[in-house]
Formats: sequence, C-alpha cells, structure tokens
Amino acid sequence: MKHGFLLFALMLSCHLSRADVGGVLEYLPIQDSGRIKPFDTFARESLQLVYGRQKYQGRQATEVIFTWLLIPDHWMSVPIIEINHSGLREALKITSKEKYFSPQSLFTNERVGLIFQELETRRTRQEKLNPYYQAVQRLQNQLGLFQAIRSGAALRLVPDPDSDKWRAVNELEGELREAFAAVSKGFVDSVTVVADGQRAKASPEFRSALQSFITQARAVAPDKYANQRAIELEEHLNHFHPFMWAWIAYLVGLLWLTVNMMSGRVWAQNLSLLFVACGFLLHLYGMALRMYLAGRPPVSNMYETVVWVSWGSVLFGLILHRLHKSKLLLACASGIAIFCLILTDMAPTVLDASLHPLEPVLRSNFWLTTHVLIITISYAAFFLAFALGDILLLFYLKNEAQFAKLIHSGSQAIYRSIQIGVVLLALGIILGGIWADYSWGRYWGWDPKETWALIALLGYLALLHGRLAGWVKNFQLAAGSVVAFALVIMAWYGVNYVLGAGLHSYGFGAGGVEWVTGFVVLHLLYVVYVSTVRYQRMKNEIP
Repeated sequence: MKHGFLLFALMLSCHLSRADVGGVLEYLPIQDSGRIKPFDTFARESLQLVYGRQKYQGRQATEVIFTWLLIPDHWMSVPIIEINHSGLREALKITSKEKYFSPQSLFTNERVGLIFQELETRRTRQEKLNPYYQAVQRLQNQLGLFQAIRSGAALRLVPDPDSDKWRAVNELEGELREAFAAVSKGFVDSVTVVADGQRAKASPEFRSALQSFITQARAVAPDKYANQRAIELEEHLNHFHPFMWAWIAYLVGLLWLTVNMMSGRVWAQNLSLLFVACGFLLHLYGMALRMYLAGRPPVSNMYETVVWVSWGSVLFGLILHRLHKSKLLLACASGIAIFCLILTDMAPTVLDASLHPLEPVLRSNFWLTTHVLIITISYAAFFLAFALGDILLLFYLKNEAQFAKLIHSGSQAIYRSIQIGVVLLALGIILGGIWADYSWGRYWGWDPKETWALIALLGYLALLHGRLAGWVKNFQLAAGSVVAFALVIMAWYGVNYVLGAGLHSYGFGAGGVEWVTGFVVLHLLYVVYVSTVRYQRMKNEIP
C-alpha cells in the first residue's frame, strides 16, 4: 500500500520546477563510467539505456532511478526494459508484440542465461557482433544496470581516500549510512505529502538531509570530491539544451532567407544572417560547455563528430558566403546544421550524447586536437559541397537554362568547398600517420579507417583534377560531389558502425545502418535519375 501511494504521489509530481524532489536530487555528485557527474546526468543515461527514454510516463529520471533503490520490489514487476529487436524476442520465446518487459519476467526467463552465454563465447573469440548480438549485449547491460541500481552498487556517492573508486550506497557504514538513510526518508516524506494536491515539493528536512550528506561525503576526501562549478555547468547543459536552440535558430534563419530569395526583401536577408549567427554562437556555446566538462576537444565519439561537423559546415558556409555572396551557401549550411542537430536528438541509442573519459589511445590532447579535429572538419567542407550538389541537381532537373546563374555560382562554391576539404583531409591523414607512429609504432598500416580516409581523399582529388583538366563540367561537379560524399560516409560512419574492425576501435558503435544505407542509395539513385533526364533532354534538343 505504501509503495502504491509513493508511486501515485510521484505521478502527480511530474513536470515540476527545480524546487521539487527530483530537482533537488539533480545536483548530487556521483561517480559513474570513470568520471564524476550530477545525479541528474546519471539518471538520464540510466533510464535512456533501460527504458529507451529520459522520462518515465512524464516523471523525471532522478525520481524514477531513486525509487529503483527505495522500492526495488515494485519495479521488478513494472515493464521498463525496452526490447526492440524482433530476433531477440524470438530467441527469448516471447510471443507478445509488446515493447517493454518487466525485469522479473526477464530474470526468470531460462533463455536469457543461454543467450548471454552465446554472447560471451563470441566475445571470447573476439568476433564482430551482428545486430542480434548487439541487442543481446544491450539487454545484458540493461538488466545489469537495473540490478546494480536496485542493490545500491551503482550509486557511488562517497569518495574513498585510499582509492580512485568511490564507495557505493551498499558499502556505506556508520554516520554516512545514517546520513543517506535520512536523505531517503526525506525523499519519501516529500513525495508522499503532495502540496495543494498537485506538486511534491522538496521539504526543508529533505534539503537539509541532502546537504548534510554532501558535506559529510566531501569531508571524507575533499581533494577527490566533485567540482561544484562543473556539476552546476553540467546541469545547465542538461536543462538549457543549447543544440536544440541552435537548430531552432538555424531554422528561423533559413525561413527568413527563403522569404528573401522569394521576395528580394533586404531586411529578410539581414534577419536571416542574424538568426544563423545566433544559431552558430549557441552551437559553439554547447560545444564549449562539453569541452570544459570533458577536458578535451569534442570529437571522441560519433555524436560529438556530428555536432562538430555540422558546426564546421556553418563556419565554411559563412566564410564562403562572405566571399561569393551566394545565398545557396547559407541555405545549405543551415540545412546541414538543422539536419545533424535534429538527428542527434532523435537517435540517442545510435548517437550517444554521454560524456565519457577518453580511451587510452586518445589521451594525447595535442594529437586529438590536431589530427582528429582537422580530419573531421574536412568532412564539414565535403558535406557542404554535397548539399550544394543536391540543390544544383534539382535546378538541372527543373530548368537548366532558367537557373544558369545559380548553377554557375553554386558550382564555384562546390569547387571551393572541395578544395578546403581536400587540404584539411590530406593534412589530417599526414598528422594521423605521425600519431600512429606515436601510439602504435608505425606510420601507416592499411587500417580500415586509414584506408577509407585515403580513398575519400583520392576520390575528391580526382574531381579537382578533372575540373582543372576541363573534363568535369558544372553538372559533373555537382553529381560528383553527391557521389563522392558516399566515400566520406564510409570513412566517417561505415568503418566504425558497419565494418567494426581495425585499431580505431574507440569509435565503434552500432545502429542506424538501414537509415544510412537508405540515405546513400537514394542519393545515388537521385544522381542517376537526374543524369538520365538531362541526357534525354539534350538528346531531344539535337536537331
């Protein structure tokens, strides 16, 4: 009865201000995944992994995760484990089409232990995991994390003076154990007394108990405890969502640019530039926050490179727009940023936004700053050329003669973008060789990442040489910029998410293969279609 009342009170306390119980818990420092973070970040990441979302039925992640510890028996029977893979459901002999399952039903499923053994066998053999075994691995992580939270083993809240590993809740003794018990009691008392029948505010006793626990935890090892400024900044990042506001600003800027292109109103273009500049600064602000919190450049995983590349596309778009006065450049750069930043929000399981410590091979910030930043920002220039090529092909499809001026200026912009990308990619490959010698004792080893970066470079060099020799005209340049970007996608995404092989294992991931493949295939078909239509038109025009 008490458990049910507690859950009911939590249901009433959703969508609250930072003064509610969940909001107060957010700033509690916790050690997880090799770094110290706010409890809010830990709760969001945990709920995202287990449930697939950062809220449960409108309730804050901090409240939900904390109740996993306080009333674990209740949550054992609640369907909160997300299983999407149909093959995994079949292997577990689950006939239901439901998406969520209770931990109890999975812990008692005799098939779970068998498929985990199969997964371990594959790991021992160091075999690449296919999508099915990736789903099995995720299920193992989901159940393991849920079990660790409900037992208190995952909640490492107190630094250990003799070790870098913090003490978990189930390891606390004496005054610290009593202090945490007071926090738990304050939490329960707060959520079971709903003020005005609507909101569960954090009681003064709960606030006092939490502050007392933090003070005692800090006193154990002050030099190892959390930097409060960093905790507050990470909470600001969690709640402000600078990348969301950035893509909104880019979108408004793109809309005003469209108004300008259709009506010729100068004030609309000025508004467009203003909003794009605001989006650019918000984009930069978000990256700067992540850099400060992680203590490194923002390019250590796929999420960060997508954010970085989209920012680079806007940077190059603004620079080339200044030089060529081409509105297409501004439109394409804004479109890329909008697409990429929305993608980072829509695909959290593929593009993990979590801040993680660097892999050992990446722990040279000098090489990370030079090689990785340069080689990934070259993708931004190629992305810009790709978007311009897409638009120019549309002009060719509609009316080549009518849009001749735009096609000419767009072709010049594509050429300049490819030049920028080639210079940066070549420099990045050279610096990567130096880093490879520093890290692995050889400059070049035909590693898949190295090889595909070289293939992409050669592909774009062929376009540039063809242009200089007069073999590649405006149409071929536009089509080539779209086709060649498939090489960048392979070097950027395919090696890490499709091949999953090589020494660059720190960038490996899973998911999204069908969408990326569809994206590439559709654009290749688009190029073939436009080429065919244009050829037929030219053939019919010949007397």
